[in-house]
Amino acid sequence: MSVLVVSPGRDVSHWVETLKSQHPGMNVYVYPEDHDKEEVEFAISWKHPRGLFKNYPNLKVVASMGAGVDHITSDPEFPEGVKITRVVDKQLTSDLSEFVLALVMNHTRHLSAYKHQEKDSNWNVLKYCHNSDMKVGVMGMGVIGTATAQLLAKNKFKVSGWSRSEKDCEDITSYYGDNSLDEFLKESEILICLLPLTDETSGILNKVLFEKLPKGAYVINVGRGEHLEENDLIEMIDSGHLAGAALDVFKEEPLPEDHAFWTHERISITPHTASLTQAESVVPQIVENYERFQEGEELKNLVEQDRGY
Repeated sequence: MSVLVVSPGRDVSHWVETLKSQHPGMNVYVYPEDHDKEEVEFAISWKHPRGLFKNYPNLKVVASMGAGVDHITSDPEFPEGVKITRVVDKQLTSDLSEFVLALVMNHTRHLSAYKHQEKDSNWNVLKYCHNSDMKVGVMGMGVIGTATAQLLAKNKFKVSGWSRSEKDCEDITSYYGDNSLDEFLKESEILICLLPLTDETSGILNKVLFEKLPKGAYVINVGRGEHLEENDLIEMIDSGHLAGAALDVFKEEPLPEDHAFWTHERISITPHTASLTQAESVVPQIVENYERFQEGEELKNLVEQDRGY
């Protein structure tokens, strides 16, 4: 049995070294080098070419190299019956939640606005809101969303979370299901998207949703670029209904040089860097699942493919 690592355009040599150090004797191929497709039963992937895995007749498991799995589940030719696992990593979760806290504080303390004032040598003190007076809503209360909501609550923000099912988290108001979405949005002066990308959540950040937020609300998207209707965001900021946005993910990455987001003074751009997957912290759990697969045991962090996460 062999393992295939697929991550086009990325140097995965360190991943291969880490895999072999964690499991000596593992036979690892790196796409697109020559290899026997019939040997491959376990793949580790990030943004594989569409239709690739249908060419592996004995493939049983595809492990995502990161927390997201939409790059796998969105493949219309993904072979039926192949299991998908995702990463649940404490360091990745911590990195992302801290990044979101930084974006929230950047907005509430007007750091981006002060940066713009610097260009004009403009000494203008802006009034800010205390954390305890600011209502923050987190869309998506999975592992990362819950950790982010808890970190914000620890920093005295008034936090609510919206998810498919009810969550019981201390100091966080839980909203769940479509029927409670409007009420959740009404209470979100800062809206953070950490939803998984599914058919139901694609394009969810749109004009209809934005209109239900309080006037002057701020939007943070660290989920997926496909969650956001980009023109709707610009329209709602320019109309004055939204104060602005911080975006770390985009429909097209890298973001094209001529994209309107780059020059919009009320939109902050970061290059999909909220949390970066490190081989040292992720490989051990992938190897554990590889060994579980070999022994016929239940895999950890298995994706429910009908739900997309």
